[in-house]
Amino acid sequence: RTRLKMCGIWALFGSDECLSVQCTCAMKIAHRGPDAFRFENVNGFTSCCFGFHRLAIVDPLHGMQPLRVKKFPYLWLCYNGEIYNHQTLKTQFDFDCQTKMDGEVLLHLYDRFGIKKMASLLDGVFAFILLDTANRKVHLGRDTYGVRPLFKFLTDDGFLAVCSEAKGLTQITHSMETTATIVPFLPGHFEVFDLKLNGKVQSIQFEQFHCCTREPAHALYDTVEGLSSGVDKETVKRNIRSLFENAVRKRLMAHRRIGCLLSGGLDSSLVAAMLLKLSKEEKLPYSIQTFSIGSEDSPDVIAAEKVAAHIGSEHHKVEFTAEEGIKAVEDVILHLETYDITTIRASVGMYLISKYIREKTDSVVIFSGEGSDELTQGYLYFHKAPSAKAGAEDSVRLLKELFLFDVLRADRTTAAHGLELRVPFLDHRFTAYYLSLPEKMRTPKDGVEKHLLRDSFKGQNLIPDEILWRRKEAFSDGVMSEKKSWYTCLQEHLDSVVNDDQMEKAEKTFPHIPPKTKEAYYYRQVFEKFYPGQAKWLSHYWMPRWISATDPSARTLSFYKPDKDQ
Repeated sequence: RTRLKMCGIWALFGSDECLSVQCTCAMKIAHRGPDAFRFENVNGFTSCCFGFHRLAIVDPLHGMQPLRVKKFPYLWLCYNGEIYNHQTLKTQFDFDCQTKMDGEVLLHLYDRFGIKKMASLLDGVFAFILLDTANRKVHLGRDTYGVRPLFKFLTDDGFLAVCSEAKGLTQITHSMETTATIVPFLPGHFEVFDLKLNGKVQSIQFEQFHCCTREPAHALYDTVEGLSSGVDKETVKRNIRSLFENAVRKRLMAHRRIGCLLSGGLDSSLVAAMLLKLSKEEKLPYSIQTFSIGSEDSPDVIAAEKVAAHIGSEHHKVEFTAEEGIKAVEDVILHLETYDITTIRASVGMYLISKYIREKTDSVVIFSGEGSDELTQGYLYFHKAPSAKAGAEDSVRLLKELFLFDVLRADRTTAAHGLELRVPFLDHRFTAYYLSLPEKMRTPKDGVEKHLLRDSFKGQNLIPDEILWRRKEAFSDGVMSEKKSWYTCLQEHLDSVVNDDQMEKAEKTFPHIPPKTKEAYYYRQVFEKFYPGQAKWLSHYWMPRWISATDPSARTLSFYKPDKDQ
């Protein structure tokens, strides 16, 4: 079963400039697929082309893209992602597939049902560009939470450029005097363009195919054993366990070695423990490697070691000093394409651990705990929610904005080193079920956030009890020693880098969401160096709600106490 895995996609429709010149822009995302590159023109449309970077998996014959099959010679698919239910769909609809690639199912679904139903039946993470030359249509689409990235720009005269990362579009040239705005493609949506004979396009349909609060259409063909109706506590807890196990199991689809990030917090510990349990059941031919990062005596590293010992993983502890972190910040911002404060802070450790995994191990498919805090109201500020309804609404807001923050961080820091990320907490069925539960059930209880999730795994011996009930550590606190957090080291360093005079003029220098701290100013400065004039890629900083906060770190909240103070 050939998988496409992590890759980089890029396409132009209606380019005014010579394609061989534009093609150099596609090389800016080469890290996403370090093993092979293909550049292909579209027959009959001299101004249209595809670029594809591949992380090679198994079958060299069918792994390259754009994907085309004999049955549909007029369809061209460039796609980045994983379709976990591709076998189910092939069987359900009796598709006659020519390749072993999970992506081929998109062509058959599109042919039979059209673009909207095609997108809604995909259980997985994806960003796609689907060209239909017979009907002269271009289609773009992106998964529910935007786990896979996609950016586009469209000029006034209909030149469309699309890429996995914005950096592949910043140097594209066009003949219009008005600038074309590069925008992230909205998750859970698809867009249809008419393709004119000169290769230019016109948008004719932009629509949502799935919202996180709705049960996905593909649930119809996905049998999860042991699911019961009813909202009594025991039924709900059993359903949560079944759906979480299902989410991890379907993500075992891989030919390369699977590993897992393990911070020692609740979310990554549950993912790692379930992964270990299922890898034994599925008899994977290797041990699962887990990875933590921090200084020697950091709370996260100590907790991660306890979990690793409990579950029996091959654990790797990556040392991390504040100096290394500070040194990596510029590279991190270049890869992230954002200047959001908390995203950058948390990305530094993830970037360095991904670098270690790439250089020192053979794990390529990396599981992680992203999405749980948004889904299960895990941020400490949820203790301050004025009502259960307000908490539930903010949870959905956070999930819809994930593509700007945590999911962006998780994709770019791993893709920077050619790794492929899997996030079971963002499974469509798991999230839709959790969000369908009564609002009061999902709030923090007895002073403990994520109470329902923790309670669901109580007595299962999946992870140690002390980890199951461990308070959330802000990443910036958890990775450094008890004496001094990474956050504090960073502040001290930046105090000397940005002067007070610059801060006074910050609102004039950066009128779009101006930085309020020296740290924010520095990030913005670096961002502008790499991506001048693109500040609008970020609409707002990630900040806690319901309290007056000027900093996103949990450390600055009055009710935050690191483990050591309790």
